[in-house]
Amino acid sequence: MDISPNAPPLPPTESAADLYASVSQIRAAISREAEATLASWQPAIHRPDFLPSARNLAHYLALRKIDLRPHQDRLIALGLSSLGHCEEAVRPALDAACASLASIAGLTPEGYPPAAEFTKGRQRVAAAQAEMFGTGDGEPGTRIMVTLPTEAAADEEIARSFIFAGADCVRINCAHDDAETWAAMIANVRRVSRDLGRQIRINMDLGGPKVRTDLGGRTKGIKLRQGDRFRMAQSLEAAPAGAEELPALSLNHPELVASLRPGTEIWFDDGKIGARIDSRSGDDVILLVTSVRPKGEKLKHGNGVNLPGVEVDIPALTEKDLQDLDFVLRHADTIGFSFVQSPRDVRDLLAALDARLDGAQPPGVMLKIETDLAVRNLPRLLVEAGGRLPVAVMIARGDLSVELGMDRTSEMQEEILWLCLAAHVPTVWATQVLENMMKQGRASRAEVTDAAMGQRADCVMLNKGPYAPQAITFLHGILRRMARHHSKGVSSLAPLNSWRQSQAL
Repeated sequence: MDISPNAPPLPPTESAADLYASVSQIRAAISREAEATLASWQPAIHRPDFLPSARNLAHYLALRKIDLRPHQDRLIALGLSSLGHCEEAVRPALDAACASLASIAGLTPEGYPPAAEFTKGRQRVAAAQAEMFGTGDGEPGTRIMVTLPTEAAADEEIARSFIFAGADCVRINCAHDDAETWAAMIANVRRVSRDLGRQIRINMDLGGPKVRTDLGGRTKGIKLRQGDRFRMAQSLEAAPAGAEELPALSLNHPELVASLRPGTEIWFDDGKIGARIDSRSGDDVILLVTSVRPKGEKLKHGNGVNLPGVEVDIPALTEKDLQDLDFVLRHADTIGFSFVQSPRDVRDLLAALDARLDGAQPPGVMLKIETDLAVRNLPRLLVEAGGRLPVAVMIARGDLSVELGMDRTSEMQEEILWLCLAAHVPTVWATQVLENMMKQGRASRAEVTDAAMGQRADCVMLNKGPYAPQAITFLHGILRRMARHHSKGVSSLAPLNSWRQSQAL
């Protein structure tokens, strides 16, 4: 059947019959693949409530292997859904499309799926959202998470100002401060929550095994400019002959140096310095600076390191994380799991939880998706975690932009949103949201647009800054207004008032 743009249009009944045959074949193919995928996931699924979500995710993965674009305009021309927003209920959407096509074409009728099948996924997401980020305080539906500064331990008014402005949950980063400080922060949040009649969820982020620079005894750092070369060594103690001509550094995980090959790109300090492996010299590698601002940057001890394309095979749980977990399980409502990359990482966390909980129900876990490997493994990460406990996903856009490239960030954040919606897993829109407003009291136009896009997630995270209460209030207003127009990427056709008073010229 010729479906090119220049082909003569078919009568509606013939077009519907032809399209019915195509969509039916697609439905049968993805159902077979989805059931096989679900069977392979079954050993990891211990929560019966998660099984329908896993089944829908399996259907979505199978569906998105197919190019549906040739069929979408034809579905719209017949007054049907284009299947462009079927993430929450894949099989019901296909069944409804086939039933309508069969009816239009005059074929043997197919039954429509019950209307409730289209809302069950949304209800599961809403329940998980409340579990992870709180019940909220009316509109907007998207929750607001704020990172607590150290000062929130000594000053109860910080927590009060955050919650009064509209924060629904707070985040404590275990990479900073200590148990005594965390306990004081939590006590203040709990006390203010009771005073204001709010149920504020507390998330504690495990620090994870961040790869960082090791400059040995150098305290002043290394000033680098475009075109400079420097050396990365497995050991700074035994430099090869002639190596002293180049400034040298190592990594806090020096074993990773052995996996680096010429051509590999490396980014330092959240992408401020980009370099490429130029050559190997024994156990060391020589790097060429390829991206830095014109006046250069200083590379310091402890700067973060991103290795795009390199599978960093180090455990996601450090010894410090395991020690912190003892405190977290006594005080936090949910756990943030940093640097999770593989199903093995999830299983390690589950084992650590089981060892400490003695059969009690584990708290929800927020998976922080920070690397290319985590993106590629995301379906299995969702199944491993969601099969045992409530789960959410943080889209760590800062790390992802360095790992995947800035040009891929916008596409990847969309794909993660779609995939998590198909798994009925709530998402967090994170990294530099309203950063200028948080730090300087005024948002840029680009930041406002970015914050508005965050409404499609289930929670938007703000970091630290002296203007946090103002930013929370500002974000709350943006999310409330956007909720009138969009729900999970689907346009809501509320009345538009902007032109109601316009006058004819």
